[in-house]
Amino acid sequence: MATRFTASQSVEIAVPEEPIPIQHYLRQPQRLVKALVDNSRIQQLSEEVFRLKMRPLTFMSLSIQPTVDMRVWAEANGIIHLRSLGCEILGFEYINQRFALNLKGYLSPKELTTGTYLQGRANLEVEVDLPPPFSFTPKPILEATGNGLLKSVLLTVKQRLLHQLLADYRYWVISQMKDTGLDGDSAELPMLNPK
Repeated sequence: MATRFTASQSVEIAVPEEPIPIQHYLRQPQRLVKALVDNSRIQQLSEEVFRLKMRPLTFMSLSIQPTVDMRVWAEANGIIHLRSLGCEILGFEYINQRFALNLKGYLSPKELTTGTYLQGRANLEVEVDLPPPFSFTPKPILEATGNGLLKSVLLTVKQRLLHQLLADYRYWVISQMKDTGLDGDSAELPMLNPK
């Protein structure tokens, strides 16, 4: 019997003012992925598709480690979308064949009078046909445990987003300024020589 677990998480981040608007940073979704997930657990499959090896998750006495293929892409206006394409549970063939993961999310810059904010939401759904003895566990207990686990996964992602994203954005702005010769020591912009 398949059991469905769901969780969703929203986020709002105040973006500090920088010389380069965050919309430019957000046009590079691979930076967002690297800010959210440790580099050793990411494999880039194409420009927009990444394979993420999640940390092991413990569900009751069962420990699983999902590997999720995610498509992450940006619209011209800076809105980033992410969507799971597939998932594999390594080492547990029974569960792997009976496991479906669906993750959808977005992160969108909003200009308000008080400044720029990033607003986002992620919805995570897992459907799994659990083997005995888990299948004999009362459904409310299974659902409460599974929903709690998914919520903790999304909360971890939110915490990394809150801490890592702005730090990486700041680092990116500084590197862009150095690359273009704008190092902050001079208030002058480079001028083109008139012919």
